[in-house]
Amino acid sequence: QVQLVESGGGLVQPGGSLRLSCVASGSIFSIYVMAWYRQAPGKQRDIVATIYSGGTTTYSDSVKGRFTISRGNNKNTAYLQMNSLQPEDTAVYYCGANYAYWGQGTQVTVSS
Repeated sequence: QVQLVESGGGLVQPGGSLRLSCVASGSIFSIYVMAWYRQAPGKQRDIVATIYSGGTTTYSDSVKGRFTISRGNNKNTAYLQMNSLQPEDTAVYYCGANYAYWGQGTQVTVSS
């Protein structure tokens, strides 16, 4: 079992930046991929970015060039640096591990 806790969400103006953090606990030695998802009101949860244990990253087209996923040196943390935020980025952001575990989410609101 893996437990995930996200932090770093909040209210930001369009064009601003936020950095989300995710801390994993439990069977962290089993984690081979971590990811960030988001779910806007009335929409399905979509994957935003992934990072594999070897360092390979992938991004959805909607955030490519603006968001950066990374992992901490101890490998039980993941980050999502979000730049040039737009109102359409407003959503609850979830951290995931191994496509099987998810945290409770953190709200990101982009509004003037």
